[in-house]
Order: sequence, then C-alpha cells, then structure tokens
Amino acid sequence: MTESERPPAVAGTFYSGEGAALARQVDDLLARAGANEGPAPKAVIAPHAGFMFSGAVAARAYAGLAPARDRIERVVLVGPSHYVPLRGLAVSSAGRFRTPLGEVAVDTEGVAAALAQPGVRTHDAAHAREHSLETQLPFLQRVLGDFRMVPLVAGDTPAAEVGGVLEALWGGPETLIVISSDLSHFHDDATARALDAATARAIEALDGEALSPDHACGVRPVQGLLWGARRGGGRIRTLDLGNSGDAGAPRDRVVGYGAFALEERA
Repeated sequence: MTESERPPAVAGTFYSGEGAALARQVDDLLARAGANEGPAPKAVIAPHAGFMFSGAVAARAYAGLAPARDRIERVVLVGPSHYVPLRGLAVSSAGRFRTPLGEVAVDTEGVAAALAQPGVRTHDAAHAREHSLETQLPFLQRVLGDFRMVPLVAGDTPAAEVGGVLEALWGGPETLIVISSDLSHFHDDATARALDAATARAIEALDGEALSPDHACGVRPVQGLLWGARRGGGRIRTLDLGNSGDAGAPRDRVVGYGAFALEERA
C-alpha cells in the first residue's frame, strides 16, 4: 500500500468544494433529517447523487449514526462503478481519500482482508473519477469525525462475492457498512415512485434476487448486503424514499433515492 492520496473528483459539482461551506451544507441536511428511532444501524444504504438532489435522503441514512460516533472506527464503503467496466470488486492503492473537509485514512488491514477474497483486486482507475464512494465521505466525516475506511468499487459480480467480502470485513461494533446506490433512473415521477416502492419492499424482505439494474444502479452492492443479512439474521427498514423531482428537477425524468438501515438481531 502506497501513501498516495485519492483527491476529490466531484467537489464543487456534486457538493460544495469549500470546506466551511460543505460543513454547513451537510450539517443543515442532517439537522433537517432529524434523529432516527432505535439503535444505531450496523449498515446503511444511501444515495450518491449531487447533494442538491439526493442530500436530504442521504442525510436520513446518516442521522441515526450519531449515537455510535465514539465506537465506529472503520467504515466499509461499497459503491458501483459508473465509469470503468469492471468484473468483481476493486480496492484503491491510495493511503487516504481527501475531501474539502480533510483526509480519511484507508484501513490497510481491511484492504488486505478484502484482497484475500475472491474477485477483489487493486484497480486505481476504477476509483479515480468514481463519485459513488466520494459523495458518502462528507456525511461520514461530519457524523463520525475520525475513522478509517475500506473503499470498494463493485462491478459485475455475484451477490455471494460481494457478500463474502462484507462478511470478511463485518467486524463488531467498531465497523459500519455503507452501501452507495441510487434507485430507478429516468422514469416519470409516478412510475419511479411505484418502482422504488417495490424496490424498498424487496430490500426489506432481503430478496436480492428480485432486484436488477433497473431497480438500482448499485444493485450488486445492495444484493451483497442482502445476501449477508439473510445469513446473519439482520433486519432492514426503509427510512426514506424520494426522487430528484422533489428537489425541483423535471418530473418527467427523475432519479429515485432511498435511505435504508440494517439492524443486527440480538
């Protein structure tokens, strides 16, 4: 593992590129989201569009993590590859990821554990422009403060392969799993809401086989989490659903967003 840095690729476009302004932007979204009921989740699913569109829904996923701020030390972050054709999963050789809020250290032991699993390799090009992981970091930085991360970009890969990596990195109370995914793409508002509601029902039922790329761009990471939840007995609940039309985008061609939380059974 080198000590190179992965710089932000979408600062100033998907979210504010200035540190103080970004902190205010995220804090405002979290404040408006309010606190979630129940214990802090073991895993969340959050969207990854520009904060002006999906930030309110993403904040609902992160608002429930505040009680775990002092115990979460590591975040396993998995998102889909938007720019690089990829089979399996890719880790980064960077030693840290930077946002306008500062640096997040990569957990080298976690990366090594991931690389020991089938289908995982180092592929820096898959990370260079990828926004699905980067857009989660400002929320994590504001909610958790200091933490290490295991960054994983998922391509075309079976649920069991993603799930096996998550199982190897699951850890205990010190580890949070974050799955990055938007929901349906470019339907009219009514169609999108119906499709996203069906997706939410499948996620709550842990039915990854009912999902396809038409339901979520991050369907492979989502299916991997559901695979692991079925094996481990986790329960997932929907925290919020919305789409880009709620933020003023044209209602005839929206992108769907969902926030979900996984709670481990006692």
